[in-house]
This record gives sequence, C-alpha cells and structure tokens, in this order.
Amino acid sequence: MFVEAIESILRDACTSAAVRSIEDGGNPRGLWDAIADAGFLELLLPEQDGGAGLTLPGLAPVLIAMGRHPLPVPLAQSVAARALLRRAGLAIPQGMITLAQAGVREADGGVVCPVTPYGALADHVVLSLDGGLLLLDAGAASREATGVHRDQAATLRWPARAVPEPVPAPGADVGAWGAALHAALSAGAARRVFDLTLQFCNDRTQFGRAIGKFQAVQHQLSVMAELVAASHIAAQIAFAGDGDQPDRIAAAVAKARTSEAAAAIAATAHGLHGAIGITEEYDLQLLTRRLHQWRMFHGSETFWDRVVGVACLAHGQGTVVDFIRAVTDGPTP
Repeated sequence: MFVEAIESILRDACTSAAVRSIEDGGNPRGLWDAIADAGFLELLLPEQDGGAGLTLPGLAPVLIAMGRHPLPVPLAQSVAARALLRRAGLAIPQGMITLAQAGVREADGGVVCPVTPYGALADHVVLSLDGGLLLLDAGAASREATGVHRDQAATLRWPARAVPEPVPAPGADVGAWGAALHAALSAGAARRVFDLTLQFCNDRTQFGRAIGKFQAVQHQLSVMAELVAASHIAAQIAFAGDGDQPDRIAAAVAKARTSEAAAAIAATAHGLHGAIGITEEYDLQLLTRRLHQWRMFHGSETFWDRVVGVACLAHGQGTVVDFIRAVTDGPTP
C-alpha cells in the first residue's frame, strides 16, 4: 500500500522537469510540501502517534521505490533522521533534514561536515559527534558546494556559537542508517536504470533488428539483471530485524554490495545506450549520476568491506557461511 502511494505521488510531483529545475537552483518547496503533506515523513512513527507504524522490513520496499525516482530532496534521509531524533528525545523540526557523513570539531569549537548529502538545500543536519547526537540548523552554517555537476551535496561549517551540546542517544547509529538507506535507494535506481536500458535495447534497431536481439547485448543485460537482483536482496538484508535502527553489519553488507554493483550497472547502461545516454535531455543521467553519488555517500564498498571483514574475523566461530547466516538472520552477535 505504501509503495503504491509513494510511487503515485512521485510520478506526479517528481517529474524529470521538476528534478532538472531544482538541480538548476529552483525552489524545492513545492515538491517537498507535496511529499510532507502526504505523511511520508512519519513512516516509522507509531500509529498511535499519528505515524504509519512501519517496521524496518516494511520500510525497505518504500525506500527502494523512492530510489526509482531521481529525488532532488532528502526524503529518505528525513525519515531516518526523525527516527534518530526520537531516539535521542530531541524535538523534530519542520523542513528537510539530512544525515551528515562525518563531522569534525574545530579548535574553536565549531563543527565542519564535509560533503553532506543534500547539504546545499537541507534545513537541518543530524550528526553523530563526541558520543552523542547533534541537530544542527543548516541556516546557521556556511555552505560550500562540492563543484560536481548538479550535485546537491555541500560542505557545511558552523561557528561554535551555533553548535549545541551532543545529546546521548543509546543505540543510535547515523552511519548504519546512512549506509542502509543509500543501499535501498541504489537498489531502486539500479532497477529503473535496467528498465530504461532494456526498453532502449528493444526499441533501438541496427542491421534490421533490435539490438536487444544480439547475443553480446543480451549477455550484458543478463549481467545487469543479476546485479540489480543482488542489490535488491542486499537492501532487504539491511532492513532485517526489529526496532528503528538498522544493524551495522547488515547495513555494511548491503552498502558494500550495492556500491560495488552501482558502478557496473551505470557503466553498462551507458555503454548500451551509446551517445544518447550522456545527453542532458535524456533521463538516464539523472539516475546514473545518483548511483555514483550514492555509491560514495556514507562509505563506498572499500570502506564497508573492511568493516565486514573485521566483524567476520572477530566472529571467531564456524565458517564464513556461518557468519553470513548470522548477519542475514538477525542482528550480528
């Protein structure tokens, strides 16, 4: 039900024209208000408090559906941030909230969050720092764009006077949330990229036949399909379990797998599309750019592979298969 509802809203509101307008500096409030007014920010809030009461496994397909649309606003991040803020007992502000990848405390007490997803337009930033959780007003920060074409990430810098004291939030893991949600978004985008590529290969003709009929093209499409399926399964693993906090090792497995797949899926899609795939007017680049961005946000496969490897060695019992079973069956011991 929730998947169909978010798909319906995003088909109408998150059009290619709207995405391009916002990426060009247009006002995102119209799109944001359409989503917020529909109640999708409170997917994890209990029903008795006015939310949808979704579990983590129930949230996964909704996030995957979000990834099928090149959202130019931090919807998934806001859903996760609200769960983190509730865990810390902090009041939830209005507007767009994003998750910082990292934060550095400067000598004068100020804070810098480098290359923050949607940092160029977010209203607030949630950050894990000094053993607690920080809710930072993005309006009080200076913002420096990354310089990457149409990228909405930015480095934010707060003076000491604008930085509150961290609030204890037992069990809250911003990094695991960031990894899990970007794994799910990547899985959705990967499926949409595959669908566009398959349709193009069936429509584009060469030597009197659709290029999708050539064996070499079919082989590449088959590999893409395998990577898309693996990404989808990995995203589901990230959101297995109870509560409102993804398990860190399960999230690590998911992010590592989807990040590794993202580069190959994007490259194959552009290879099969040829020159049209990189044109500004064609929608493929709206999705493949995000695959590359989401691959890096909150840690690439290199970062999370190491986390998984260390956890596997520390597991200390049985085989690697036993470790994988422990991760996929529930929270890692």
